[in-house]
Amino acid sequence: MHFYNRICMLCNSFIAITTYACLFSSESCLSQPSDQSVHEVITYEPSRLPAIHYDPDTTEPISCSLKSLDELLSWKRNEASPFNVATVPLASRYPPLHSCPRRTLVSHDMMGGYLEDRFIQGAEMETPYAFYHWEYIDIFNYFSHQMITIPPAVWTNAAHKHGVLSIGTFITEWTDGAKTCEAFLADEESYRATADKLVQISHCYGFDGWLINIENVLSETAVKNTGPFLRYLTDQVHERVPGSVVIWYDSVLKNGSLKWQNELNDDNRMFFDACDGIFTNYNWTEQSLEWMKSYSAAQGRFADIYVGVDVFARGKVVGGKFETNKALELIRKYEFSTAIFAPGWVYECHEKADFRQNQDKFWNLLSAFVYIHRPSYSLPFISSFCQGFGKSMYWRGQVEMKRSWFNLHAQEIQPLYLSEDLNNGGWLRTRGCSEDAWIGGSSLMVEGMIPSGLSEVCARIFSLHIPLAPKTFVSFVYKPPVGVKISLELKTIDGPLCTFDGTEEIACEWSFSPCSLDSILESQSEAVTFKNVLNVFGHTINTFSNQTQCGSMHRCFLLKMIGCSLREVCIRVSRDEGDENVSFNCRIGEIMLLDAESLEAPLQSVEGICVNDVVWHTGALKGDGHTLKVLLNVTLRWQYPTQQVRHFWIYWRHLRGPDPRIPPGPLTLIGRSYSTLYRVAELEVPAAPGLIELVVEPVSREGFKVPETQWGRRTLSYSA
Repeated sequence: MHFYNRICMLCNSFIAITTYACLFSSESCLSQPSDQSVHEVITYEPSRLPAIHYDPDTTEPISCSLKSLDELLSWKRNEASPFNVATVPLASRYPPLHSCPRRTLVSHDMMGGYLEDRFIQGAEMETPYAFYHWEYIDIFNYFSHQMITIPPAVWTNAAHKHGVLSIGTFITEWTDGAKTCEAFLADEESYRATADKLVQISHCYGFDGWLINIENVLSETAVKNTGPFLRYLTDQVHERVPGSVVIWYDSVLKNGSLKWQNELNDDNRMFFDACDGIFTNYNWTEQSLEWMKSYSAAQGRFADIYVGVDVFARGKVVGGKFETNKALELIRKYEFSTAIFAPGWVYECHEKADFRQNQDKFWNLLSAFVYIHRPSYSLPFISSFCQGFGKSMYWRGQVEMKRSWFNLHAQEIQPLYLSEDLNNGGWLRTRGCSEDAWIGGSSLMVEGMIPSGLSEVCARIFSLHIPLAPKTFVSFVYKPPVGVKISLELKTIDGPLCTFDGTEEIACEWSFSPCSLDSILESQSEAVTFKNVLNVFGHTINTFSNQTQCGSMHRCFLLKMIGCSLREVCIRVSRDEGDENVSFNCRIGEIMLLDAESLEAPLQSVEGICVNDVVWHTGALKGDGHTLKVLLNVTLRWQYPTQQVRHFWIYWRHLRGPDPRIPPGPLTLIGRSYSTLYRVAELEVPAAPGLIELVVEPVSREGFKVPETQWGRRTLSYSA
């Protein structure tokens, strides 16, 4: 990894730590020296944790909304939920939002929101709703009909990984909404106080702005103050949250009446002029688009007009459902942006078991009318294609947890999901598959048919921009099919500047220690055959692999090049022999590119682990109505640069109990954390008095085994 990138990572880590510092009680951690055990006296008192942030039954951390103006105005940063703070910084991408001529906003509106996605550490669920076509959209709006909808951190983190903005919703509706507006829009002091709280919330929780949705009548005074409120909110959130946006929903007119216009016009222009854009209502016609195209207030700001499309097709609308592409075709014809409302229709109105198939179908129909964005990353680049849910949890091809789960924190950088028809009846498709995985809950299935007359097909799975290191290490995990050969193809840009100096294949035994990889890189010299072609992208590097009868293949390569940047990652499938139609399916488990020089950096230790917010529960043991079990609930916090890990494993073990004849127990896995914070919920421990150990193991992004001496540990003793 380049020195500059490492410095940036350290800076980002510091920023994250300082953000948490304003939320956590640092005094409680400072009072827990790392070499001492924490002692607790068991008391089965009701939890004092705020019910708004913790499930009242299990104390699991949850995301939530604010339901009234009083809740908003009384909101305090030091009372915010530390678990709901987004920890993933917004990735850069091309084209950036400000220069993208036709943008795509998705408004979530999924069955009222805050379903299983409210459980910040994940939930057990058979068929959850998730979004993974991030490359097509620019802004993700978490929408509900609660007054202040704060996006769950799982959604903001997933969006940020892909360079997509995440925005919340501020909504007032009907009679109660009118009363609220009369209060906060009464004068400058009131609307500034409201805007200040909205800015503080987005800054604290790490999301990127607001959709403002006023769907009630406004008095003369209130509507007069709405424009200044929007302008003040927009200015303040831009200052505190770089790259943020404030978007107005088309509902109220300049005279305060509630009348949806389905377009930008003189009656709602004052709101558009005061913020970053307008989200129009859904009952527009082509005449509406023609009018806006020639409207003087729209000139130079076509991209800021998000023409609304209701996927449920309620009312008299163009398109909707699986004909949403008809609406987008018209919208793009007139060069406007679009706001796609409630794409969860593919989940709500169809068989849950067919969710992936229907979601892929929906977005494939739209693919001709949306940009494919290129995220810009620095090395390392790693994706195991996990979509944030699965039937089992895998680690390096083995089942780690055999039950259905949902946690968008686990979602890896997503590939392009394509569906193409080829000549002579051939076809090509990529899709997520939960039946098998390398790491996480899903792999990438590449499937299709090579028709007679074609020798090979190529599936583009990533479009991105990544500057490559002079020595770039490539790891490729897949399960090859019979009868075809699989090739990982890397395409670079900057052809005239990019110098390719060769490739070496190396053994893949590096997985357990960076030291072993260093020695392999120094000693390995066996070359493999590559196809090196200079084209419009620069170099195309193919790593061909022969078929195997079964099991995964893990191949590793060292690329030597100067001045090159990766533009595309493709999977090329070529026939073995003959000219007949050849069907195939191949699972891709993981693709990883690393700066070989960065692997010399030592692995760090978990530091500063502390224990807080202990709550004790009790319950009857199974089959025994008299003996009670002891359940521990506790928050663990620690320090570690999160950019260096995929996740943390959290363990516990029994050290000593009331019966001295029972020896210490083995480490038992509790769960995974994707930040330096974890809530242990309902952990059954031996009866008092007892001593247990809580352990945090970092799992490096590269898959290196971190020595146990560098794990975080804290002992907890307890008595009755």
